[in-house]
Amino acid sequence: MNVPEDLKYTKDHEWIRVDGDVLTVGITDFAQGELGDIVYVEVDTLDETLEAEEVFGTVEAVKTVSDLFLPVSGEVIEFNDALEDAPEQVNDDPYGEGWMIKLKCNDLSELDQLLSASDYKTLIGA
Repeated sequence: MNVPEDLKYTKDHEWIRVDGDVLTVGITDFAQGELGDIVYVEVDTLDETLEAEEVFGTVEAVKTVSDLFLPVSGEVIEFNDALEDAPEQVNDDPYGEGWMIKLKCNDLSELDQLLSASDYKTLIGA
């Protein structure tokens, strides 16, 4: 199970890469493995400001649809348009080409509530 050490994680299986006040968000290797083949990613919250834990989109796999939860409050400033034509990138490269959104964080102190790689490994039993 791939759990990069340089990322933050949520109990809802999202990962967060911090670059100043801009965060890149996607779902973890564990999550994509549990979902199976991803066929569609929908994010209809572009340019919206949301609170932490609010739903920012959905990911659809062959057998299920799952909500995507914002890890911290902020404005959704970018959606990975490549996922419209190639949603399988979430399965193939969840921490790279399979990223979902970029978020401008309102309060970086909220990052302290997220899980470290070791905490996330404990959560998933890795």
